[in-house]
Amino acid sequence: MNAGKPFTLKKLATLCTVAACLSLQPLMATDTHASTPINFTLDWRFEGPSAPFLMALDKGYFADEGLSVTIDSGNGSAGAVTRVATGAYDMGLADFSALVEYSAANPDSGMQAVYMLYNHTPAAVFTLKESGIDTPADLVGKTLAAPVFDAGRKAWPAFAAHNGLDVDAVSWQSVDPAIRETLLARRQVDGITGFYFTSLLNLEARGVALDQITVMPYSEFGVALYGNAIIASEKLLAENPEAVAGFSRAFNKALIETIQDPEAAVKYVSSRDGLVDEALELRRLKLALDAQVITEETLAEGLGAVTFDRLELSIAEAVSSFGLESTPDAAKLFNASLLPEQSSRAVPR
Repeated sequence: MNAGKPFTLKKLATLCTVAACLSLQPLMATDTHASTPINFTLDWRFEGPSAPFLMALDKGYFADEGLSVTIDSGNGSAGAVTRVATGAYDMGLADFSALVEYSAANPDSGMQAVYMLYNHTPAAVFTLKESGIDTPADLVGKTLAAPVFDAGRKAWPAFAAHNGLDVDAVSWQSVDPAIRETLLARRQVDGITGFYFTSLLNLEARGVALDQITVMPYSEFGVALYGNAIIASEKLLAENPEAVAGFSRAFNKALIETIQDPEAAVKYVSSRDGLVDEALELRRLKLALDAQVITEETLAEGLGAVTFDRLELSIAEAVSSFGLESTPDAAKLFNASLLPEQSSRAVPR
C-alpha cells in the first residue's frame, strides 16, 4: 500500500473479493477433480449381494475417491457386459464368463475385469430329494428348466464333462426367470439351474423346505469357472485408470465392512428399495458371502484377486462350454494392476 493514499472502504471491498476468489481456487479445483462421473450397472435387481455397492455410495466412499457414481439395477450379466461395451455405462458387475464370451466375439472391445467379487461361479443344479436325484449321474434323461441365458445352463457342458456325463444327457426347458423355481416346486420339471443364493431362497419362498432340496454347486463338482467381477470399459481404463482403481478401493472398503456386519450392510439395500424383504435379503447376502466371496483362494490371495492358472482354466471352460471360436488372452481380460493393496483386501477373520 502506498503511503499518503487513503485506504478506502471501496478498496477494502475489492481486496476482500480478490482474496476470497484466490482462497476458493484450490477448493474449486479439488471439487472439479472430485466429480469424475461413473455410471455403474449391476447384473440384477437390488438384492442382498448389492449391499457393498450401495454402502460405498451412501457412506461416501466413492466420493472420497473423487468419484460421482450412479448405480442402476440390471437384467442379467450379458446385458451388463453389453451396457459397458456400448458406452452406456462406464463400469458394471457381470459374470466373468459373459465377459469371456463377448470378448471372444469382439476381441478389440478392450473391456477388462478389475475386481473378482465371486471367487466361484454361483451356478448350481437344484432338485427335490423326493425325486431321488442326488448325484450328477442321476440327472441322465431328466428335464432341467432355466432361461437360455442362465449361467448354469450355459456352463452345463463343463459340469457334464467334469462328472462323466454326455452334454446331451439332459433335456432343457426354456423358461422365464420368474417361473423357474415355481416349475420345480410344482414338480413340473425334474430340476433347474440357477444361482445358489437366488434359487435356493426362491424355492423356499414357494413352499419347499430347505431340507427337501438337493443342491449341486458347480464349484463343488469340478467346475473351475470364476463368478461375477467388476468390469470397466476400454475408454475409462485408457483415459482415467485411477478412477477405476479408486472405485475398487471404495468398493473393497465397503465389502470388508459388509463381511464384518452384514446386518448393517443389508439396510443399504432396503433403503434403496423399500419393497425388499430385508430379512430375506440378509440371508441371501450371507449365502453369497459364505459360498462365493470367502473361499480358500480369497483367504490366501485376498478379496478381488485371481490366480492366473485358474483364470486360464476358467476361460478355457467358458470357451468350450459356449462353443466359442477363439480364446481370449487371460492377461487382457483381468487387470490386476488396479486392485487395492493386498493388505487392504485381507478377508476379515
